[in-house]
Amino acid sequence: MYYVSMKIYLATGNKNKKREMCEILAGHEIVTPGDEGIEFDPDETGTTFYENSLIKAKALYDIVHYPVIADDSGICVDALGGSPGIYSSRYAGPNFPKGTPDGHKITQEEQNIFLIQQLNDAIKAGNLPDMPYLNGPRSCHYTCAMVLYCGGDRLFVAQETFEGTLIDDIKNQAGTGGFGYDPIVFLPQYGKTVAQISAEEKNAISHRGKAVRVIQKIIENLK
Repeated sequence: MYYVSMKIYLATGNKNKKREMCEILAGHEIVTPGDEGIEFDPDETGTTFYENSLIKAKALYDIVHYPVIADDSGICVDALGGSPGIYSSRYAGPNFPKGTPDGHKITQEEQNIFLIQQLNDAIKAGNLPDMPYLNGPRSCHYTCAMVLYCGGDRLFVAQETFEGTLIDDIKNQAGTGGFGYDPIVFLPQYGKTVAQISAEEKNAISHRGKAVRVIQKIIENLK
């Protein structure tokens, strides 16, 4: 038996993530915990994107007992050793790269300003890791680890990346599409930031778009 359409829970409260997933997984019923009044805020104690995505997937499955898709994603600046990485949503500048001690989150605009300045300072100081840079010292990439969890020991994982460069001045941020760090991530092949390309273009090349298409193929053949 092959599932034509499935009810799939998405382990997030992020409406932007749900919108992207609904666009890509059209034909399936995508439900978030908030849609059904479920309180859901698991502690993301993992040290990798994969570990955090699995924590969220298992936690929600234990509540709903339906297939769950969870992802953990973030921006990784190569010259900063991959920071902020899994701490992207909590990032609060170079003094608090893993988040503030009291858990207070700063605004996205502040995060963008801090990240650009932190990279500028590292480049100016010449304090860069010795590694190949795909797009020069301002190279960055988004990473997404996505888990489809079906209960017990049955799960499927896809991890993908989305490469670009970090702009050098917050004054150059551009675009109103996307969310998060998208206005400050420049795509050389498009000559635009991630926030300036269309949703269709982003879904075709983004870390989350690529990961969910792998998961989509698995769902289509799930027995």
